[in-house]
Amino acid sequence: MTIADQVTGSTIAGTATAVEARPAEARPRAAASAISLPAIGERELRLDLFRGLALWLIFIDHLPASLLTWFTIRNYGFSDATEIFIFISGYTAAFVYGRAMLESGVVIATARILRRVWQIYVAHVFLFTIFLAEISYVATSFENPLYTEEMGIMDFLKQPDVTIVQALLLRFRPVNMDVLPLYIVLMLALPLILWSMKWRPDVTLGLSVVLYAVTWEYDLYLSAYPNGFWAFNPFAWQLLFVFGAWCALGGARRMSRILASRVTMWIAIAYLVAAFYVTLTWYVPQVPHLMPKRLEQWMYPIDKTNLDVLRFTHFLALAALTVRFLPRDWSGLKSPWLRPLILCGSHSLEIFCLGVFLAFAGHFILAEVSGGPFMHALISLSGILIMWGVAWVISWYKRVADKSGAKTKNAVGSADMAGGG
Repeated sequence: MTIADQVTGSTIAGTATAVEARPAEARPRAAASAISLPAIGERELRLDLFRGLALWLIFIDHLPASLLTWFTIRNYGFSDATEIFIFISGYTAAFVYGRAMLESGVVIATARILRRVWQIYVAHVFLFTIFLAEISYVATSFENPLYTEEMGIMDFLKQPDVTIVQALLLRFRPVNMDVLPLYIVLMLALPLILWSMKWRPDVTLGLSVVLYAVTWEYDLYLSAYPNGFWAFNPFAWQLLFVFGAWCALGGARRMSRILASRVTMWIAIAYLVAAFYVTLTWYVPQVPHLMPKRLEQWMYPIDKTNLDVLRFTHFLALAALTVRFLPRDWSGLKSPWLRPLILCGSHSLEIFCLGVFLAFAGHFILAEVSGGPFMHALISLSGILIMWGVAWVISWYKRVADKSGAKTKNAVGSADMAGGG
């Protein structure tokens, strides 16, 4: 198996793409497009694995700092779980809806994408409502109004009529509720991204880079309510989403020689080691600062809101090494020890929403009951177990529904869950 196959999951023994499998005279016009899609085969478990890992890490990072926090990747480099989540979302969405666009046309694919956007939007509004109720109940019951201020809902309590409209417009969001609005905006742009990639994938990626550069140069952003701007700037984070889509639609295969190069491997390792050393200086003052002052002035601040180039490059280095050392056919992906991660990753929209709810519940328990290391560990592990349990129930229900004929599973039907389900 080549490095490209490891990235795209494009080699399935004895299979070919749906377009390639047809006789030449029966091929639709869509076959002339510039993108290539792997065959319909077994689920790409690595995507579910790392998306599940990202969900667990996001949950832990949303809790107050504890010993388990040191197991999250944000403490060992410039990027964190958000980059993993957005990249995989772009990859899976493009893979599934790209196939739908080739087989059913732009209109049908766009309709399916918009239906998925509506599902995510409804999930966001539902989560917003439950989150407000959870915080308000705790703040009132325990006579601690600081919860409303800390979780960012004070403006809602002061002007609920105005704030609810702003929330529906995605401009007002409590703490920890910034990812889904970003995802909604990126998915709204997906039909245009896929249509462009269908004919000129490299040009599309290039335009994404240009938009990213313009965002930094001219300070493009979306405003938030009551002030400020989005925590994740869609004009910048679209680069990671589009890059994921580009990889899914043949870009990874075209990069196979670069990824297979030992030079690439050692450059990635060197960058990760350097990033680790820099982050070490943040937490251990005794570590000497070896960087020149000019380099430090250029580096800082490492902006998460606008997806700093150092964060993006750090993610690329991690991805390059992951692809190289974790092949698609790795037997460990079938291990029962990794099953909880894969289950959570395969139902990521539901588990993400659950994680936001559990994070505040854990925050409340740590503040009102005990903030010791044992309770921190117990809360973190309990939350992960609950996420796993809910993912198992969802998976079990879908299996039962499939067997009863309530749902037909195919590549196009599964598209409605791409990038988040």
